[in-house]
Amino acid sequence: MTALGIRSGEATASRDPDTRAGAVEAKPRGGRVRSRIVAICWALPVPLLVLLLWDRGVGGGWTLPFGIQMQFLPTPVDVARRLADLAVGGFVGDSYSGTLWLHLYASTVRVLQGFVIAAAVAVPLGIVMGRSPLVHRMLEPTLNLIRPIPVTAWAPLALLIIGFGDRATIFLVFLAAVFSILINTVAGVRAAPARLFEAAAMLGTPPAQTLYKVVLPAAIPTIVSGLRIALGLSWVILVVGETVGIRVGLGALITQAREQSRTDLIVAVMIVIGLAGFAADRIMMLAVRLVAGRRPLLP
Repeated sequence: MTALGIRSGEATASRDPDTRAGAVEAKPRGGRVRSRIVAICWALPVPLLVLLLWDRGVGGGWTLPFGIQMQFLPTPVDVARRLADLAVGGFVGDSYSGTLWLHLYASTVRVLQGFVIAAAVAVPLGIVMGRSPLVHRMLEPTLNLIRPIPVTAWAPLALLIIGFGDRATIFLVFLAAVFSILINTVAGVRAAPARLFEAAAMLGTPPAQTLYKVVLPAAIPTIVSGLRIALGLSWVILVVGETVGIRVGLGALITQAREQSRTDLIVAVMIVIGLAGFAADRIMMLAVRLVAGRRPLLP
């Protein structure tokens, strides 16, 4: 009876794959939640320590390396009040109250436009350079000559040849992002193992299909790394592009706060830029994972 009962249970379980699949998937989901909680717990002490040292440093008038006088910085409480006032108003009651979303939207649109144009140019060009030694030899010296020129050096020229406004800022964001994407794309394509091409040929894959069946899957992790670096640089350069000739944007807000010596507003906008860059990176990685699905394209 016992053996028959065990066999009957095994047969029932084998006939109900959905139940077994649900039980198998329940553990990974619970494990992911626990891992996220653990990651948050590990990440919290550092910002809390920074806030504590920041508050103590301002109160004690500390002098840090490079001659940084912390007595001239706002306290974390002042910055938090300014952030709340920027977001919803009612805490400070000046001309900047409740204007955060207008500035954030304008800056986000400029970053996305410059970043998307850079990706649309750099990824195909990087694939061609990675697959064609001739094209690589032709373009690599010129690109490496232009790449070290800082974007801040392009800013005055951009204002002269493009003019004030959104287009100059988008152009500077494009310059900041394009080389990181291009270099990583070339490296990822050229690093595709030769054995993958041999295996594809043995399986009868036509040469015209090796690009999207072999090269791209092998290079995507490196391309995504380049996209992440470029997206972060886009937010960095945004402030440079919005300092002149633009009245709406996070960079313009920092410029106005600097002219009025409002350090609490400067620090508050810096925090907003950091949060916006972090959120943009998370959203991009989520989109990549949704596109990749279950395919092992990402680490």
